[in-house]
Amino acid sequence: MGSALEFARTGKHLRAVQILARVRKHFVPAVVDGRPAPEPRSAAGRWTSAVCRDPALLAASVLRFLNRSRAVDQAAWMDATEDRLWLYNLHYFDDLNARDGRERAPWHRALVDRWLAEVPAGRGVGWEPYPVSLRLVNWIKWSLSGEALKPAWSDSLAVQARWLERRIEYHLLGNHLIANAKALVFSGAFFSGAEADRWRLRGLRLMTRELNEQVLPDGGHFERSPMYHSIVLEDVLDLVNLACAYPGVATESEVGLWADKATRMRSWLSAMTHPDGRIAFFNDAAFGIAADPHAIEAYAQRLGMPAAEIPGQGLRLLSESGYAVLRIGEGTAFLDVAPVGPDYQPGHAHADTLSFELSVGAERVVVNGGTSEYGDTPQRHHERSTAAHSTVEIDGENSSEVWSSFRVARRARPFDLRVEESPGLIEVECAHDGYRRLRGKPVHRRRWRMTGAALEIADVVEGKARTAIARFHLAPGVEISSSSALDGGSAMELLTPLGRRIRFETSSPARVDQSAWHPEFGVSVDTRCISVPIPERTVATRISW
Repeated sequence: MGSALEFARTGKHLRAVQILARVRKHFVPAVVDGRPAPEPRSAAGRWTSAVCRDPALLAASVLRFLNRSRAVDQAAWMDATEDRLWLYNLHYFDDLNARDGRERAPWHRALVDRWLAEVPAGRGVGWEPYPVSLRLVNWIKWSLSGEALKPAWSDSLAVQARWLERRIEYHLLGNHLIANAKALVFSGAFFSGAEADRWRLRGLRLMTRELNEQVLPDGGHFERSPMYHSIVLEDVLDLVNLACAYPGVATESEVGLWADKATRMRSWLSAMTHPDGRIAFFNDAAFGIAADPHAIEAYAQRLGMPAAEIPGQGLRLLSESGYAVLRIGEGTAFLDVAPVGPDYQPGHAHADTLSFELSVGAERVVVNGGTSEYGDTPQRHHERSTAAHSTVEIDGENSSEVWSSFRVARRARPFDLRVEESPGLIEVECAHDGYRRLRGKPVHRRRWRMTGAALEIADVVEGKARTAIARFHLAPGVEISSSSALDGGSAMELLTPLGRRIRFETSSPARVDQSAWHPEFGVSVDTRCISVPIPERTVATRISW
């Protein structure tokens, strides 16, 4: 019954097109169209070197994804026992365009030949629309970077584009739809003729519609994940690059839209980047999946775009996406006052409402837990939970009902957002209704107050609750060097890896628990969490440096 209710609470938010597409996906098979490819289009312009990721092909048949290596034999392509995300990466062919790829060119050619020989067309994980979309783009980028494609490879590109055209992911929407549209545009630009023009025009229409919906006015991607924001931003920059390589394949208006979205998205990403140069962790986020902000920015500037806005001191309120960034002196705090994401696609959401991260100088001090896997496992469930984030958990429940791998039933909705800024002082206050479903209808309200050398957090639980606990997950390497009682509360001295001393004070007795940070898929780093019970409905915490 519990699962049925979760399913109902999740399904009611879906759009009709998602439901119809799921029905079609199961009952209308896509047919493999093996006709030869159309004639290639001449690239009259110039392709600029794109983002280069770290190599994944370690030997002729050994690949490393998600921090795990494996020798790839014929059975590996469709291994039902393998982690699904690992298989997705295997079929992307990202390494064709990775750093120092020319040194691995013979291995690349052999791997593409093997894929054509060993993976049946239209079958298995590698022929799901998302891997098809990324593979199409990677093969075309590879060609634009100087690789001459064999006729069999070009024919396969066309087969894959025809397959994708009939399998666009309307059942998911979100960032997957942008990947599908991008692949159709790339395929339609790479080939010529009526069929290629159909792919291109359909992709362009879809891309225009989705960018206008998915990129919010403040520049943030509507799934509220800095990692997926970075992925979509790179997609947009690739489209700008494609338009330079194939002048005329997109209208001036379309290219202008891409440039405008890229500018807004780069500004948002700059704001949501820690002083260490890497993204903040909200919702599904980890290093090593999307390119780092500095690599994306360098790519944009190679395309002739002006440098992105550099975040300054003070308050940056990203009001449409729902984040506030506070910078005063050496302190930088990222506050989550956002909805979990678009109602019809919150698949990458965590129960992290009113969580925050804090850096002092170039070092992270308070963090959220990160993401290490996508399977429907206890680990995935924990990483999405409220307890894995630096926020307040009430009655042992999640603030949003995250379940399965990518599902959310009832969702926390922020309200009563208030911001004030004056010289040397920023104050942000917000509440959310995620716990009103519980007996006693509790509400969590949090106020952050940043000055030149301190961040104060006041947590209030309104209504009735059996238990409430505020958690502050510490970044790896931040040690608790001393602890003492303080006027009914606790005082601790934290020591960062670079030797900075930070004082942590709270009005309620705190305890130190073991925790873990998941900075990359397949990686777990031991750390500590300061857990502060809230026995009297309110607790005050002060972090000073």
